[in-house]
Amino acid sequence: MIVKNGQVFQEDGSFIRKDVHIDGEFFVDKSGGEVLDAEEAYVIPGLVDIHFHGCMGADLCNGSHQSIDTIAKYQLEHGIMAICPASMTLSEEMLSDIFACCASYQNGAGADFVGINMEGPFIAAEKKGAQNARYIVKADAAMFRRLQEKAKGLIKLCDIAPEDDEACQAIREIKDEVVVSICHTTANYDMAQKAFASGAKQLTHMYNAMNGLTHRDAGPIGAAFDTDYARVELITDGVHISPTMVRVAFRLFGDDRVMLISDSMEATGMPDGEYTLGGQTVIKKGRKATLADGVLAGSVSNLFDCMVNAVQNMDIPLGSAVKCASVNPAKQIGIYDCYGNIASGKYANAILLDKDSLQIKSLIFKGRLVK
Repeated sequence: MIVKNGQVFQEDGSFIRKDVHIDGEFFVDKSGGEVLDAEEAYVIPGLVDIHFHGCMGADLCNGSHQSIDTIAKYQLEHGIMAICPASMTLSEEMLSDIFACCASYQNGAGADFVGINMEGPFIAAEKKGAQNARYIVKADAAMFRRLQEKAKGLIKLCDIAPEDDEACQAIREIKDEVVVSICHTTANYDMAQKAFASGAKQLTHMYNAMNGLTHRDAGPIGAAFDTDYARVELITDGVHISPTMVRVAFRLFGDDRVMLISDSMEATGMPDGEYTLGGQTVIKKGRKATLADGVLAGSVSNLFDCMVNAVQNMDIPLGSAVKCASVNPAKQIGIYDCYGNIASGKYANAILLDKDSLQIKSLIFKGRLVK
């Protein structure tokens, strides 16, 4: 296949007019075959969501291949072609069963299942958000390794609240085995700085479930900023973070260190009503999902919609938004050799966007036109 005359995304966030060549499942330098006209389109990579829980009534923690299939098909239909869904704060026994199911899953008709984001249970009760406090435990390297064995190495991210030196010791023990992300924490600047010095490399859903950036204590955000390397997740659904604070994050970290995520839960793509997240009842109303007490319980927007919202309603340049929804997350979890950009040798995953509306015109997944 040849995708002709499109404005093609480049790794640095720029666009150039060029043809894109595909042979089999991969981008190549030259090819023949079917011609797809992209004259009025941007050509961007398939997106990579490294933090979401579910959609279409399905959740990763259902622990079934059917649920993963449902999730993967919906994600692909919306241009998200590599997925690393997140678990919830549950018991080790429950997580063991869920991760064993993930390990035995084989990619089917939907997006590629490339990893697991282990969001709980190593979090702080005071900042639990929509996580279940019943199952919170201290960070434990041995427990992580037992779960990673069940997952057969699929855990790409392990979230830890660095509340004390014991947590930092756990970070030091596993930092070479998984990307550690600071999350759901009461840590001040000094404690967060110790966590980064111990090997943490990321902030989970920046601003949410953590101390804010203030003039006397810069908290985890300030500590991440001072590392010069830590990346941060942002939920740009228009509910979790105000447009101004999204722009602040981009000014602080630049588009090399921001990663857009959806943090979507099973109500995504579904009508208003009652759903569940980590065994807790969630009420979806419009663009918001909350627990009974009003606490936000993830989002009901997919990553593609979050990316477009960042551009259309938050004044983030298109190239930056695409980079933060494809290149950066792929690099962060170590799959950039195959995903996240339009380059020879990578999987031929691409979205053709209408230049005016930024809506999907066509989807190409592993060299196959699927929409």
